[in-house]
Amino acid sequence: MDNNSLTPIFPMPMRGLLLLTGMYTFAWSAFFRYFGQDLLRWLAMGPAEPTALSATALGSFGMLVGFLVFLSAFYPISWHYLIVVGIVGKLVLAIWFVFAFIPELGWNKRTIFHFAFTELFWLIPLITIYVRAVKVRAYIKTLPED
Repeated sequence: MDNNSLTPIFPMPMRGLLLLTGMYTFAWSAFFRYFGQDLLRWLAMGPAEPTALSATALGSFGMLVGFLVFLSAFYPISWHYLIVVGIVGKLVLAIWFVFAFIPELGWNKRTIFHFAFTELFWLIPLITIYVRAVKVRAYIKTLPED
């Protein structure tokens, strides 16, 4: 029996997914931060002028979340708490978008895309990577110290 098959590992593609998730979150959030009104008009798909929406605040918070997820890729086993911050941050961004923006923008193909693929989709790799990081961390703790 091969003992290596039971050893949990943290493969490099998972680090790459953390980097990609962080960059994607940061980029979309930067659009909200710096092009808020134009982006909201595009998301609305209509001539209506979105007003009083907190695009700058959402964008700033999202940029912080994206940066922390990006940072977690460098030491995912030790900095697993940053992955949790990313998971919670993506949930907060999704809830914020639904309750603050959807009442004014409405559900359409662009808002659904943003909600599903920019906020919710990235929860799948984040949760998977977090579970793997916890397993590897637990395994490392069982190893004898030399």
